[in-house]
Amino acid sequence: MAQYRLIKTDGLAKSAEFTTVHGTVQTPVFMNVGTVGAIKGAVSTEDLERIGTQIELSNTYHLHVRPGDEVVKKMGGLHRFMSWDRPILTDSGGFQVFSLADLRKIKEEGVTFHSHIDGRLIFMGPEESMTIQSNLGSTIAMAFDECPPSTAERSYVDQSVARTSRWLVRCKNRMNELNSREDTVNPHQLLFGINQGAIYPDIRISHAKEITELDLDGYAIGGLAVGETHEQMYDILDHVVPYLPQDKPTYLMGVGTPANILEGIDRGVDFFDCVYPSRNGRHGHVYTKYGHLNLFNAKYELDSRPIEEGCGCPACTRYSRAYIRHLMKAKEMLGMRLCTLHNLYFYNNLVADAREAIREGRYKAFKKMKLEGFAAGEQG
Repeated sequence: MAQYRLIKTDGLAKSAEFTTVHGTVQTPVFMNVGTVGAIKGAVSTEDLERIGTQIELSNTYHLHVRPGDEVVKKMGGLHRFMSWDRPILTDSGGFQVFSLADLRKIKEEGVTFHSHIDGRLIFMGPEESMTIQSNLGSTIAMAFDECPPSTAERSYVDQSVARTSRWLVRCKNRMNELNSREDTVNPHQLLFGINQGAIYPDIRISHAKEITELDLDGYAIGGLAVGETHEQMYDILDHVVPYLPQDKPTYLMGVGTPANILEGIDRGVDFFDCVYPSRNGRHGHVYTKYGHLNLFNAKYELDSRPIEEGCGCPACTRYSRAYIRHLMKAKEMLGMRLCTLHNLYFYNNLVADAREAIREGRYKAFKKMKLEGFAAGEQG
């Protein structure tokens, strides 16, 4: 059974240890996104260990359609399949079902939709999502939910959230059954529920109270960073986080920029994930303490400095901006790999520094310094 031990709070910011069957996670933590069991950009699990990754995130929907969760189970589960012995969180597939599928039909039982790979018809509901995640054997499974657009009408959001609550009960019952089976990959699999409610604070708060009563292993805030402003997102966090259990991990799904993460931490969030560092890295956009750089810019053609002075990542300890720019211009995979490694290292290091600041009681000053640096912009 998981154990969440709160080590220090600094205002609403909190730092904790979350012990799982696959190891202990220090929070706040950024989960590196390996959607199909790998980080895009030719990043290996050995690389992830080297850059300080504590927990990797993979996706239920994508692994279900390829190679198939039954294949992964036959290979001993996702940890063995991808050669990674630290924690893995699997997203339930709910967000992908609602964002990728053009043709979908939502019913009480679940959702029918077409695969984005081969067009075949797929049905996924709470029981199916839990079964797939059990086959993957991840450390943490996410409940299957509906992610309504942040701009959805209140009447629709009310109905959607009520259905997500009913689905959550089904997820919990199914996981209990799967964890008790003799052939299950990970009998200690954990379940996180997801708070929804678009940008309606009262719906969010009511839903938070409702799902807290299920006494799950952790709680996520979903349906943000999907079209609303940063200010609206922060407002929802201000309203909702106080109604989620202090003695359980809080996870803000799909967020975000370095500034978003610092603001989320300041509001009591433990877990974060986002594709920004890898996606932007593959396009030559890299993060530094002075904001981000576009290495395609001509001014870096003869720049012998690393991406960021003093950075300990595999790119910065050996290669220049000029060389990495050349690789990106030449469409060499090594360029994408180095930029992705740098960005993931930057994110991992940012939350590690945030943990230290919280534990030393100086988070407000730390956040202020970081945000001022990001806003200053790169010099030269």
